[in-house]
Amino acid sequence: MTVLAVVEHDRGTITDASLGVLTAARNLAKQMGAKFEALTIGANADALSEVISKYGATTVHQAHNAMLTDFGPEAWGESIAQVVRKTSPQVVISSGTERGHEIIAQAAARLDLPAAMNCLEFDKDFNGTQPLKVVRARWGGSLMEETEIDAPIKLVTLANHIVEGAEEPTSSTIAVFEVDLDDSVKQTFVQDRVERVAGVTLATSPVVVSGGRGVGSAEAFAPLEELAGLLNGVVGCSRAVTNNGWRNHTDQVGQTGTRIAPDIYIACGISGAIQHWVGAMASKNILAINIDAQANIVTKAGYAVIGDLHVVVPAISAEIRKRHPK
Repeated sequence: MTVLAVVEHDRGTITDASLGVLTAARNLAKQMGAKFEALTIGANADALSEVISKYGATTVHQAHNAMLTDFGPEAWGESIAQVVRKTSPQVVISSGTERGHEIIAQAAARLDLPAAMNCLEFDKDFNGTQPLKVVRARWGGSLMEETEIDAPIKLVTLANHIVEGAEEPTSSTIAVFEVDLDDSVKQTFVQDRVERVAGVTLATSPVVVSGGRGVGSAEAFAPLEELAGLLNGVVGCSRAVTNNGWRNHTDQVGQTGTRIAPDIYIACGISGAIQHWVGAMASKNILAINIDAQANIVTKAGYAVIGDLHVVVPAISAEIRKRHPK
């Protein structure tokens, strides 16, 4: 028996989500008494075998084809399907990112198998011989669904930020597989990119200070910018803010924005609709600043200040400057 982890990468750079996938796949394989193997797609990911071996995969399958120079959902999905047909794993796990969902859906369609997306938990009694019971997030995280996958090969994606990557080094064997790709998988490929300014991003920052409708205007985000700067963090926002044109969509935290997992999330004037909560729920600590003690974000936060953000935020910044003068 085998558990196969599909390693998501961007031109040879592994994603943080894949480290969680490798760890989850390794843990499930141990539980099953099965082998733990991994799959990389494209020759530009071959060097990742060194990273993957640190997470315990005994075999790293490397799918090669001249077409696989960048991400293409059809080509990646077909590559997964061909490797799965060759290796016959009991479980295939990919990341719960947009790319991860897409390539597992592609592979499932090509293999004529079901797939379960955004899994939060796997059955602790699963041994590989019975249907796999999972708990997965549905409807933007507002519903936790218990379901089971009854198929010879179980295809799943692991919800992002659910499992932290943890190393467990081993010696890995490399298995190169030349996949056969035709013109039908050339429909969609990444052709160009817009490079972001170097540094922490909304998705990676350990501190995020976000504003919602309660901030009031684009100009009123200045105190939030100041606080984020003092904490070496970044500024985020809710969907209402982007709808009003106060901030760019790239700053949006939520189901249709960026999902974050900072050490602390400071939510200012945000009601906390379920779509926003889905994007922020993985935060390790949440401080809500709001005049409404019954706001959804306040009831879910670990800490809350019930008050006017236009008074509270500058006061926090003033205290930080007082304790840490330049």
